[in-house]
Amino acid sequence: MLFKDFSRDINPHQAYRIKKLKNRLRTAESYEEWKSIAFRVDEESGAQEWKFDNSSPYFDAEIISHRLSLLKRYRFQKRIQDLMYLVREGLTYDIANIAHPMLFAATYVGTKKIIEDYVTEVSESLAYIASAECDCLSLTEKIDFFNHCKTAYGQPALMFSGGATLGLFHTGVCKALTEQDLLPSVLSGSSAGAIMTAMLGTSKPSDILPLLKGENFFSEAFHFRKLSEILKGNGGLADVKHLKNFLIENLGNITFEEAFKISGLHINVAVAPYEASQEARIMNAYTSPDLLVWSAVLASCAVPILFPPVRLTSKRHDGKLTPYMASTRWVDGSVRSDFPQEKMARLYNLNYTIASQANPHIVPFIQSDIQRYRQDMLSWPERIIRGQGKIITKGVMDFTRGRVGNLPPVRRLLDHGFGVFNQGYYGDLNIVGNYSLRHYTYMLQNPRPHLFKILQREGERATWPKISSIEIHARVGKTIQHCLELLNYQHDPKKKATEFITV
Repeated sequence: MLFKDFSRDINPHQAYRIKKLKNRLRTAESYEEWKSIAFRVDEESGAQEWKFDNSSPYFDAEIISHRLSLLKRYRFQKRIQDLMYLVREGLTYDIANIAHPMLFAATYVGTKKIIEDYVTEVSESLAYIASAECDCLSLTEKIDFFNHCKTAYGQPALMFSGGATLGLFHTGVCKALTEQDLLPSVLSGSSAGAIMTAMLGTSKPSDILPLLKGENFFSEAFHFRKLSEILKGNGGLADVKHLKNFLIENLGNITFEEAFKISGLHINVAVAPYEASQEARIMNAYTSPDLLVWSAVLASCAVPILFPPVRLTSKRHDGKLTPYMASTRWVDGSVRSDFPQEKMARLYNLNYTIASQANPHIVPFIQSDIQRYRQDMLSWPERIIRGQGKIITKGVMDFTRGRVGNLPPVRRLLDHGFGVFNQGYYGDLNIVGNYSLRHYTYMLQNPRPHLFKILQREGERATWPKISSIEIHARVGKTIQHCLELLNYQHDPKKKATEFITV
């Protein structure tokens, strides 16, 4: 096996050094510190040598080597038309399967050297075409070329799961990505993830890092009702008014359309109708521009049993607040669509997704990339049990809910349960919390500074090992965007370059 080869020739002294370095990795206080230690682990373990070996069952090194050679030759010889043709021909982030997760699981930092060289060369070729040195193309021709590239290449999205107070984990993910300028402009969230999405989406870009310090999160979002109140019915275990006040205080009466104008971020909030006769939806500036953001987030946080279903509120052209689909009540989107990547892909031309997973009922069952993509025979029993277990569970629930139509509460409960089992919980890149029993005591606590710091740091440390793969995936797309901004600015200097960023 590939990953066992690294330790084959390690002596006891090396093993001791590697163990000490890995312990330091777990307590690193910044990405720079983590990355420096991670490089040393790769060197000590011999994993660094793997980068220079082009043989791999996970990608086609021959295609990449050939294209890399041509790109360098055409750029050096200034054969612009040939260079543009070659770039357009392979304008996808996973050409020859270079984005396969196993190519980023062998080392702590980076991947195969030939893949890193290829991505760098594509970026440099694009930058050369946009530069003044490339004088055989007019400014208009360059802008047309990069607009085509932007559409062809697509863009990433970041998806935040639910998780109640454990959703503070997402703040660490955002902080780590923002500090490395890797936060996508398309975001989605359900339940606690919807709060994170909305907080970002209603903030100016310059306010995002201050926001992630946490002051806005410290509030009495949860207030549990007395037993006597619960027995009376008409509500869940928690008082929805406290959560509503928390959301209005932090988000204001801003619509999705207004939020986009403030932040430039495309935010999506997943909600599900209380009655299963309708499909789950994502609310955003395209599908529901007049809907109040806090209203969608409140609905997305309406976890069955914990909170009662809620109605949505929109804002008319004259500023008056009115009901949105007045006859429909809504609940937590994560019960049917925790990660709505297919629906977003149709709206935003997505090429890959990053999933931040903090849901307490999902995290224990999430597999690592190595576990998911193992090809040895020893992995077959577990894969069969997992696959068949899911199919049988869904089949039993589907059979049962079809025969309890005369019992609406039972049918509704089975509908929600089926939704939980019937959806996917993985993105193309996955950032997952590492939970112990202690974390389940945090779930329904109100956010406090000490808890915020604990969960944010866990989010950061879970993100740091993924940054090198995210950066490689994002580099070509960011180069296209920067070139297009520069060219548009040259075309009309009176406008700010940021005005030309379109998605």
